[in-house]
Amino acid sequence: MLAEALRLALRAIRRNALRSFLTVLGIVIGVAAVIAMVTIGRGTQARVTADLARLGTNVLFILPGQIGPGRASVAAKPFADRDVQAIREEVGGIEAVAPVAQLPATVLFAGNSRITTVTGSDDALFRVQDWALDAGRFFTVGEIRAGRAVCILGTTVKEALFGAGDPLGKTIRVKKVPCEVVGVLESKGQSSFGTDLDDTVVMPLRAFQRRLSGNTEIPRIYVAAKDGVDTARVQADLERLLRERRKIGPGEEDDFSVRDMRELVRTVQMTSGALTAVLGFVAAVSLIVGGIGIMNIMLVSVTERTREIGIRLAIGALEGQVMAQFLVEAVVLSAVGGAIGVLVGLLVAWGTTEALAVPLRIDPTVIAGAFAFSAAIGILFGFLPARRAARLDPIEALRRE
Repeated sequence: MLAEALRLALRAIRRNALRSFLTVLGIVIGVAAVIAMVTIGRGTQARVTADLARLGTNVLFILPGQIGPGRASVAAKPFADRDVQAIREEVGGIEAVAPVAQLPATVLFAGNSRITTVTGSDDALFRVQDWALDAGRFFTVGEIRAGRAVCILGTTVKEALFGAGDPLGKTIRVKKVPCEVVGVLESKGQSSFGTDLDDTVVMPLRAFQRRLSGNTEIPRIYVAAKDGVDTARVQADLERLLRERRKIGPGEEDDFSVRDMRELVRTVQMTSGALTAVLGFVAAVSLIVGGIGIMNIMLVSVTERTREIGIRLAIGALEGQVMAQFLVEAVVLSAVGGAIGVLVGLLVAWGTTEALAVPLRIDPTVIAGAFAFSAAIGILFGFLPARRAARLDPIEALRRE
């Protein structure tokens, strides 16, 4: 009986090919939207997580003031070099501590110029951010202590000023300060937020403070915990030490913030995962709309084929056979729409991830679920028209013109 019902369903679909295509269009759009949204969302989530991981998953950031959702920043004094030294000496489980100060500046060489971000720090910055050299060397201890005007270039700045030439040993101007190039960093590319990580110049902190910023302030501190060390414990130790150094009494609010990169990664993953789920749910609504379209068309089909149904019932066809014919037709329509939707969704996801430069994360479970849901839509919304066809009175059906 099932084979006969399938044959009749396919013949009816071929006979009304255009109407059948328009019927399944809603299912195609719904399935394609679900697969594309979820795939793109997971690819974006993977890209953001990878970008944050490049900054080091065992890294903590210390900033003056209190920041966070719904909280205004509390005015607070910046850090000083003695705070950095205290952290290095008194907090256990730390791999590296890097003081960081930054400002935008124009760098020039032989008529070429670029506005970039100049960072004042020391060699600990490269360990914290796991940044290797493409050429040259890091700063020496003497250069860091004496505050010599030497610098290490990101690849974007290097290409803007020197093109394919060798910058090592050359002297560039950072604002009006002559600065010898001693190294070039390996490329890290762009982050998912659109920031060019290679658009940077790094100088020894003392040189930066004396020659560029004109003060000894340290706006932020990066701390890298050793492998296997609980960053939550390090964070607690940092907060306790800084409260003591900044003379914050019991019950008083901190005038600094310590942020754990792992906590940030988890927050981003949860947020992007929730957003992907919401987008997938919104896209799935179009599947319901497509199912309603199938039901409407099937009801019209029952009305058009009333005489045919009457003949079948009159010559001995059972109600179950007539019901199976229309139910199978609805399931075939939704299954074909689901299959086409899977292909369209994968193509859209592939094209979008290529354009956005995010990884393609295909989840077979999502594909199978979307396809199964489309078939279930056919059963759910095809049941009412099928039951209506099966319950027609043969005599009344034969009298219908």
